[in-house]
Amino acid sequence: MEAGAAYGAGKAGGAFDLQTFIRQPHTILRMVSWLFSIVVFGSIVNEGYLNHQDESEEFCIFNRNQDACGYGITVGVLAFLSCLLYLALDVYFPQISSVKDRKKVVLSDIGVSGLWAFLWFVSFCFLADQWRVSKPEDNPMNEGTDAARAAIAFSFFSIFTWVSNAAK
Repeated sequence: MEAGAAYGAGKAGGAFDLQTFIRQPHTILRMVSWLFSIVVFGSIVNEGYLNHQDESEEFCIFNRNQDACGYGITVGVLAFLSCLLYLALDVYFPQISSVKDRKKVVLSDIGVSGLWAFLWFVSFCFLADQWRVSKPEDNPMNEGTDAARAAIAFSFFSIFTWVSNAAK
C-alpha cells in the first residue's frame, strides 16, 4: 500500500488520467453494470408490452402483470442512474482530501452495491416467475420473447456485477 494512501487512493490532488481510470477493475465492473441495466430496461420498454386487436390497452409480456414490467424498468433505470453517480464519484474520489469523506464514499458504495445486488436478485426471481406462468395464448406469435428472456438473463448477470462492486 502506498504511503499516505487512504481508502484505495493516493494523496488527494493528483492529476486525472482517463486511461488509468478506465482500466481499473472497479470502473470496468461499474460500466458493465451500467450496460446490463440499459439492456434490462431497454428490452422491457421496447418489447415488453403487447396489445391485441380486440383490446384497447397494452399489457405486459410477463403474465400480463404490469408490476413485473414496472419493477424491471424501475430497477433498470435507477441502477443506470446509480452507476452514473458512482462513476462520477470514482472520477472525483482522488480529489477528496478528507479521510472521513473518503470513508463515507467507500462505505456508501459498498452499501449501495449490496442493495442493488439484492434488488437485481428480486428482479430476476420476479421476472423469471412471471415469465414461467405466462400463458402461450396471450402471445401466440411469440412477439418480444427474446427481449423478455434478455431482461431475465441480464437481471441474473447484474446480481454478480453488483456483488463484485460491493466486494471490491
